[in-house]
Amino acid sequence: MKNLNKELEIILDYNFKNPDLLKQSLIHKSFDNFSNNEKLEFLGDRVLGLIISKKLIEIYPEEKEGIIDKKFANLVNKKTCSNIAKKLNIKKFMFLGPSHKSLERSADKIMGDCLESLIGAIYLDGGLKSAERFVFNFWKKYLENSILPLIDAKTQLQEHSLKKFKELPRYTFYKKTGPQHKPIFKTDVQIPNSKKIIGTGSSKKNAQQNAASKLLRSLKIL
Repeated sequence: MKNLNKELEIILDYNFKNPDLLKQSLIHKSFDNFSNNEKLEFLGDRVLGLIISKKLIEIYPEEKEGIIDKKFANLVNKKTCSNIAKKLNIKKFMFLGPSHKSLERSADKIMGDCLESLIGAIYLDGGLKSAERFVFNFWKKYLENSILPLIDAKTQLQEHSLKKFKELPRYTFYKKTGPQHKPIFKTDVQIPNSKKIIGTGSSKKNAQQNAASKLLRSLKIL
């Protein structure tokens, strides 16, 4: 166990003063339903959010909040966390009970959650500076990629449809419901060989973006 901890500390590039915190961060609830890493994960999620949001404001001092929020969501979502966790081979070091086998389909989420609990443990063990160093070390590639401009869903769908079918997506206004002060617009969209997908929003434009986003997800492009 001690050797495994040392191996993980080398991978993490961080030495724990309190090894019990490291151990706690690796215990999944399937192993111990009472003493596990859920609280550290809760803390780590907030610490990660604070570090990434602070860094984005430093990188993009003139950018609008909405754009920063989208970049933030891409950097802290479960997919990014699980990708980093896989790269670190975190599952090798986790304490998992027999029941975790029934959770195989959510294995990526389990590893992503464990990564967040490690951030929480590092924060408690070494403070914010240590947590920042860890995050900047392993999120460097994702932060660099965030500099690339975000393409909205409608533009992305248009590019995909033109490239594959030489046709533009077809949007059809569906209906408007709700009170005058808070209307809900419904619009459907379709490209060749796809189903019609309905999107909703507070304006026609927002409804189109929502429909495009749903269609991209159904095509496994987004």
